[in-house]
Amino acid sequence: MILRDRYLKQIAPFIGKPVIKVITGIRRCGKSTFLKMICNSLLDKKVPPENVILINKDSLDFDFIRNYQELNDYVKKRCQTISGVIYLFIDEVQEIEGWEKAVSGFLADNTADLFITGSNSRLLSSELATYISGRYIEFKMYPLTFSEFMQFRGNKAADNVEDEFGLFMKYGGFPGIHHMEYDDEVIGQYVSALYNTILLKDVVARNGVRDIALLERIAKFTADNCGNITSAKKIADYIKSQRIKGSVDTVQSYLSMFTSAFIFFRVSRFDIKGKRLLEIHEKYYAGDIGLKHNLLGYKIGDISGHLENIVYLELLARGYKVEIGKYNEREIDFIASTGNEHLYIQVAYLLHDQKTIDREFGALEMINDNFTKLVLSMDKFHDANRNGIKWMNLIEFLIKSDY
Repeated sequence: MILRDRYLKQIAPFIGKPVIKVITGIRRCGKSTFLKMICNSLLDKKVPPENVILINKDSLDFDFIRNYQELNDYVKKRCQTISGVIYLFIDEVQEIEGWEKAVSGFLADNTADLFITGSNSRLLSSELATYISGRYIEFKMYPLTFSEFMQFRGNKAADNVEDEFGLFMKYGGFPGIHHMEYDDEVIGQYVSALYNTILLKDVVARNGVRDIALLERIAKFTADNCGNITSAKKIADYIKSQRIKGSVDTVQSYLSMFTSAFIFFRVSRFDIKGKRLLEIHEKYYAGDIGLKHNLLGYKIGDISGHLENIVYLELLARGYKVEIGKYNEREIDFIASTGNEHLYIQVAYLLHDQKTIDREFGALEMINDNFTKLVLSMDKFHDANRNGIKWMNLIEFLIKSDY
């Protein structure tokens, strides 16, 4: 079991504290294993095994817990004979109807130190979630970043970083692929099965979707336009051109379902000069690059889009709030913010001619503030900076954690 140190460091200060630790993220990004890591760390600290209760709703062993009353009865019965601090872990808690009521009761009664995971971004925004409002800390978990991917690969990754990045760009960051043979067909089948599970469980079944064919068309169109300005109307117009019925409202509803299941992320557009968030012209990025390839096939010609998607997910994993930027008519790929600090980033495949260089650096040169501005590309060598704007090899950026 390889430790996800980034997340362990984030959650460590809250273990043993009277707040609910909520871990959210797409299915199979490693949340269940992460819970086991925390359990193991407690056992290593001599916490008695009976004081660590793990309920995994993906396991048939816990299929009998279907609502908050059954959850409450099970936990209270387990706790009756235990003395000392109890640590309660509930994996995929959204599968339990009304779970918020039971979890709120556990917290109020000081039953246990609480950890829960969920595969839906709406987990904490429902009406019932008011039961735990103000009493939880959310930790967002993502598929493997490139540096984590290399950690999973072990000694093999040390030989040729560029080859490893090629694998990462093709296969994506789901930890489960590292139990497979590194073969296009094998990993393709695994990611396809995973996508179908996410689609059926977290989108179709959860939302009662009937027109699955339309849902799948919208998913493919969105994947094919990752990194491009996209809107529900644009997708609805495309669907109409294919002589398929699908209103703007329906498309918007399906997009919301995809983002709730972390299949895609919606990224808002920010007018840097006007200092305001724009309500239209957002972009979407895939929740994992492997999912995008599953929907469309691996298109080497779209390498710029692949790189942009990878950098976006990297920034999220580092804890940034990410927006796309607009300055007059120029587009800024990413504005990454944390606290009062901003990082402006342009992503390009290669800075192969002066026109490309002027476009990427020129967009950042227009921004008149003192925050770091960075151009990332796959070039091995380039001028280190231009007018205070830094260049960095994209792979090096993914491996280092200086930004």
